[in-house]
This record gives sequence, structure tokens and C-alpha cells, in this order.
Amino acid sequence: MNNKTTLHFFCGKMAAGKSTLAKALAKKHDAILLVEDEWLSELYPGEITNIPEYLKYSSRLQNVLLSHIKSLLSSGLSVVLDFPANTKNQRNWFRLIFEETNIPHILHFVDKSDEKCKQQLKIRNKNMPEDSPFTTEKEFDAINKYFQAPLESEGFNIVRYD
Repeated sequence: MNNKTTLHFFCGKMAAGKSTLAKALAKKHDAILLVEDEWLSELYPGEITNIPEYLKYSSRLQNVLLSHIKSLLSSGLSVVLDFPANTKNQRNWFRLIFEETNIPHILHFVDKSDEKCKQQLKIRNKNMPEDSPFTTEKEFDAINKYFQAPLESEGFNIVRYD
């Protein structure tokens, strides 16, 4: 196994820049990039319209991909998971992966203010194709109320981006 094999995952508010960072890290580390939003939109088009539906389908996706991700890591491939680690509960899934594979991990915490995220959200919404769904500030606020920044006491290897 390659000594550089690492599981990379992300914490940060919506529109903080996690996906942009994920793409850059995957390229830099020649890693496999798995993007939750892409999988969910292809597997469940138009079916995710609220937070409970997102949680249901996201959980299904995680269950399906778990053994595949562990297999990739165990084969010596680094994996970048553009899946949210925005709550303590969500982070438990990532912990399961790196503990069961005994692979190093990095939790990339993109720490941006609500104001900065909302600015970036407006830019992202402007640049999306016409038929793409966009997120409003109201939706941002509804989702953001669940956000929990990672704590040192959780025991993750955290790299913070301001």
C-alpha cells in the first residue's frame, strides 16, 4: 500500500468552496473524486426536495458506496469524498471508513462566514444553467441551522481554510 494513501473529506457551510477545493485536491493527489451531489442528481432526479428526503437518499448512497470506498483505499488509492461532514453525525460515516481501513485521513474545514457563503451562493446561482435548481438565502439559512463545526475533541486530523 502506498504511504500517501489518504481519505480526504470536507466540512463547511453551503457555498463555502468545498467542491472547488475537493476538485483541486483530487487533481493534486491524483486521487479518486466522488461527488455526492452528482450521484444523487443522477440516481434520484427530482426526488430530493427537502431535508428529510436528502437525508434518506444520502444515507442510501453512503450504504452502497461504503465497501467500494474502503476497497479503493485498501488498494492504495487516495479518495476525495465531496460529501458533507457538516454535523457530528455525518462525520461518523467518514470515521467508520478510515478506522476500518486504517488509512490516514484529513478533514478539510472550509471556515467561511454566513455573509461570504451567501455572496458566493449568489455568484454560483448566476453561473448555473437555466434549468438547474438554485439555492435561495432562505434555503441556505434552513440548512445552515444544522451546521456543526468540527471540534478538536472529535479526534480528526483537521486542516482549516479561512
